[in-house]
Amino acid sequence: MAENTAIFVNNATTAAKEEERGRDLARRYRCEFVDLKSFRMHQDLFRKIPVELMFRYNFIPLEELPDGRLEIAIDDPSRLMMIDEVGLLLRREIVTKVSTLSQITDILKKTEQSQRVLEEASEDFAVHVIRDDDESDETISIEKLTAEGDMSPIIRLVDTTIFTALQRRASDIHIETQDESVIIKYRIDGVLQKAMQPIAKEHHSTIISRIKVMSELDIAERRVPQDGRFRVRYLGRQIDFRVSIMPSIHGEDAVLRVLDKESMSEKFHKLTLDVVGFSEDHIKTFRRYINEPYGMVLVTGPTGSGKTTTLYAALNEIKTEEDKLITIEDPVEYQIRGVTQIPVNEKKGLTFARGLRSILRHDPDKIMVGEIRDTETAQIAIQSALTGHLVFTTVHANNVVDVLGRFLNMGVEAYNFVSALNCILAQRLVRVICDHCKRKVRYDLETLENSGLNPAEWGDFEFSEGPGCIECAGTGFRGRTAIHELLELTDRIREMILDKKPSSEIRKAAREDGMIFLRESALAKLRDGITTLREINKVTFIEASR
Repeated sequence: MAENTAIFVNNATTAAKEEERGRDLARRYRCEFVDLKSFRMHQDLFRKIPVELMFRYNFIPLEELPDGRLEIAIDDPSRLMMIDEVGLLLRREIVTKVSTLSQITDILKKTEQSQRVLEEASEDFAVHVIRDDDESDETISIEKLTAEGDMSPIIRLVDTTIFTALQRRASDIHIETQDESVIIKYRIDGVLQKAMQPIAKEHHSTIISRIKVMSELDIAERRVPQDGRFRVRYLGRQIDFRVSIMPSIHGEDAVLRVLDKESMSEKFHKLTLDVVGFSEDHIKTFRRYINEPYGMVLVTGPTGSGKTTTLYAALNEIKTEEDKLITIEDPVEYQIRGVTQIPVNEKKGLTFARGLRSILRHDPDKIMVGEIRDTETAQIAIQSALTGHLVFTTVHANNVVDVLGRFLNMGVEAYNFVSALNCILAQRLVRVICDHCKRKVRYDLETLENSGLNPAEWGDFEFSEGPGCIECAGTGFRGRTAIHELLELTDRIREMILDKKPSSEIRKAAREDGMIFLRESALAKLRDGITTLREINKVTFIEASR
């Protein structure tokens, strides 16, 4: 501990000396000194300037001035020849500011990783596609997929796109075809961001063909959607990609879903409901239901709302060596130790319903069904809950009350469904404000009223926002957390469902019983400075707060 403290003190001392030297140089050469610790990155500006130029001359572009001049930060303003050379290469008049070399280098490294790696092929990155068939696990290197030993530019582009997606924590890669170009985007923290400048349309078919080869899809078929998957090795671990190819009016579009099982399995080993984003009241109630001896726990929400993560966290908390836990999923996204996980394979005839029947013959104590899509699966899951099993499952619905109608419309017997059900949890994800650039703001009365907030209550409230910095790639957000609404199946609610009361009445009764709705959960995150007003307006209905 003492040694670590000494290192920290030495680093702080070195940084202080470096900053003092920088300020002296700035005064001597009549330049402004800039502290880049709170530097806000201008993504468009960074994209305009070749990354190799910034690395060669060790400078950071700061701002484009209205008169066309370019402000840059350097560590030594005495290098006049270098400044002139940068100006000539960029064909711009340069305005110099001074910063420390360590700050400049740090930002350049982060910038290269987060923004510019796509524009230079990574020499150390090679994708090894692993075939997943019944007979063998053959590893195919890029050299085997190409006739020449050298990697083609398109293969290098696709590989570096994948590489950067993994570096930037992307959950999906979108390749969108337009009339004159191809756009590549990443979905990071639930929001799409451009990965690079548009690519010429002439390269479209080659890029899609490369992805099809990796996914073992039909290259010649371009008129119907195709689904596939491939696995790559990256930094010593295997990462799965689910691929969907879809024809559009301008050509084929592709979406690659990133499933980093091994990395997430390490995190999931310690995953609990505490890190999912539950409020104190919700977590206490939900924990009570997941520890019941039998019954059904339903989680609902749109695709990508973290339903599976919540169920994994619940399983992680309740698993013991005394109980047998079995899951059936499509696909098995993350591996959990101590849990038997079965992947759905509809091509081979292994559906949710068939797999669930087989699971019941293995004497499980707790079962997780990845999703209820049809009447047969719903009926078997309900029967399992009624015969002494604790069943966790998900269903697609907008809120907890809509789930009731969804099941009853499937033709499920209302009495059995109500008897089996313990609780319904609805969930959404909101982005978390970046800690490095978080600041306080206030909104005018019109904005508050348009957001359904009472000006008398919120008028003097200081909201939080993130303007964007190098740490969050200029987005103002880093990571996501969940908001919830939890419906407890009290005797009153059960009777209303059996009496086929309207959803509005059930919702009103739930509120009277103390239920907190999604909008109220989101407002609590807003009040705690975790997320922004714009973010909760995007995820929840404004009317719900009135």
